[in-house]
Amino acid sequence: MTVDALTRTDAVSEEAATEAPVDSTPQAETTSETTEAKTEAPEASAAPASSETPAEENTAESPKPKRGRPKVATTAKKTRTVELTLTVTGTADGEWQAELKNGAKWVAKGLEIPAAAVSRAAKELHADLSGPIDEVINAARELQAAKVAQLEAELEKAKLALAELDA
Repeated sequence: MTVDALTRTDAVSEEAATEAPVDSTPQAETTSETTEAKTEAPEASAAPASSETPAEENTAESPKPKRGRPKVATTAKKTRTVELTLTVTGTADGEWQAELKNGAKWVAKGLEIPAAAVSRAAKELHADLSGPIDEVINAARELQAAKVAQLEAELEKAKLALAELDA
């Protein structure tokens, strides 16, 4: 029994009994059930209205949001990349070598390559590469030309010395 049921006067109880249909359940239980029914009724009536609105929205959108970044359809092909490292080294004398590495594994080491091939390859790759490489090649060419001139001068001296000995 609730406090309301205890504080009611007999007159009020009699009026309630004459107005309400006869029930086999006691008065206090009927009052609490009615209160519960009233509190459940607004929730029940509100629940379908609120559940219909999200259901309509969910049918327009995806049924359940997914975690992470949304997947975007791309037309680009996923290609496998290969890491190749080509190292070309040159000396002031004009000697050039190439080394090729695939990832961490050496494919070729110490390959002799001509300076003309290095110059052509640099021009093919990019103008910014060919400029500095051509400068190194031209400096090596001048050095070699000076060496050839020196050796030709020595050769002339040796030929003159040989000619004197033969005479």
